[in-house]
Amino acid sequence: MPSLRPFPARRSRSRAWLAAALIAALPGAAFADDAQTTTTVEKKAADDVKLPPLPADRTIAQTATIGGRTLAYKATVGTIPVRDEKGKTIGEVVYTAYTVPGRDPARPVTFAFNGGPGASSVYLNLGAVGPKRIQFGAQGNAPSDTPIATDNANSWLDFTDLVFIDPIGTGFSRSLVDADQTKKAFYANDPDIKYLSKIVYDWLVKEGRLRSPKYIMGESYGGYRAPRIAYELQSQIGVGVSGIVMVSPYLDPASGDGATALSPLPWMIDLPSMAAANLERQGKLTPAAMAQVEAYTRGDFARDLLRGRSDPEATGRIVTQVTQLTGLDPALVKRLGGRVDSRTYLREAHRADGTIGSVYDSNVTAFDPFPWSAEQRSNDPILDALIAPTTSSMVDFVTREVGWKTDARYNALSFAVNQAWDRGKPDDTPVSDLRKAIANDPHMRVLIVHGWDDLSCPFFASRLIVDQMPAFGQAERVRLRVYPGGHMFYSRSDSGAALKQDAQAIYRG
Repeated sequence: MPSLRPFPARRSRSRAWLAAALIAALPGAAFADDAQTTTTVEKKAADDVKLPPLPADRTIAQTATIGGRTLAYKATVGTIPVRDEKGKTIGEVVYTAYTVPGRDPARPVTFAFNGGPGASSVYLNLGAVGPKRIQFGAQGNAPSDTPIATDNANSWLDFTDLVFIDPIGTGFSRSLVDADQTKKAFYANDPDIKYLSKIVYDWLVKEGRLRSPKYIMGESYGGYRAPRIAYELQSQIGVGVSGIVMVSPYLDPASGDGATALSPLPWMIDLPSMAAANLERQGKLTPAAMAQVEAYTRGDFARDLLRGRSDPEATGRIVTQVTQLTGLDPALVKRLGGRVDSRTYLREAHRADGTIGSVYDSNVTAFDPFPWSAEQRSNDPILDALIAPTTSSMVDFVTREVGWKTDARYNALSFAVNQAWDRGKPDDTPVSDLRKAIANDPHMRVLIVHGWDDLSCPFFASRLIVDQMPAFGQAERVRLRVYPGGHMFYSRSDSGAALKQDAQAIYRG
């Protein structure tokens, strides 16, 4: 997921931070109001509490059947301290690493981050590429599903070691300073990149892996992190990165934010994912069909949006085409002038059967508890269904299987982190850093992957971004692949297998 990306959305025009909207509706969001009434004395007392120490690193031996073969590996849960410029420990980052012993230094190691901000790395770990997985993110999954992990045939452990990093405030990772210092040191775009890059370096030194090929993987807001961490490692810390994998990335806040009322980009970015979901419901979703959708979106749709009232027939053409592409009620599309926002689409596409779609995969639905309300009053179907099984499964693995005993709370998704985050001004820093990192290293390879049905981080934004990038000597150095499914397309085994195959090509160089 997360990353799933549990969080961006828009259409009050702020695509970037769906979290704020979704999280406000989720259980636990009420704590924000309570926190505002906390007195200065109470806050000082809370800040002075000394947390009990976390357990020492612990490693166990495990096996999993991956790619038809039984693979023996070591699973480690450990911590890495975060220190300020004076050497004071201000935080502790907890990671989960899976390593295959006895391999030479040429074996790659991949560092994986989810998004949010406020998501732990459990979604890539137990959903996508770790050696074990649980099912979540697809139609029919429920909070009460048994959280028992099974071998992941689509794991990447057979060609790279894996290190899943939980940023401060997520998983068991924690700050050791007061709320104001925590926000300054950890809960903002630039400080986040700097301390997480140092964590990657510290793990490499700790484990003696500086000679290994290194890869950065990020999902959702982790896709914002990945190119920036790679460039920070390359240009500031002195660690070269062989490749970057971005899963359903929130890659360019500026492009999806609709910075001005003149920009057609927000409408262009969403339309292909709406059309893909409609085609999938009809059993007609194919790359060829989507190529036609993309051609229309780049061409006549964009031109008619920009023509506006100067061409009296432009809106009529838009309404006709958007109605056909989305399958929505023609009267509704006409009322919206062909400009369908994602929240309206998710509700109206399934209104006939009384359900509502997820922003992470619009064809994953749940019953609408308030079907007669003018606006959606329920939480997101996927978010509601995944928090319980992922949290229970990960805590069971860490505490019972690995034996890393702690009674601290595990935050698969931290609402407090998301609410506290300093989002700054939307800009194209991830794309700029990606360009610079690739330009500096002719051997670096990049894979950007999406699900067709994702409306939280639509694939078409990445399509437009990649098409504007230089070739860097070889167009295939930056590859974009789109698979059936949504934000967590890897929850579908066929799409997870396709991702693995495409990733292996990047790792082989």
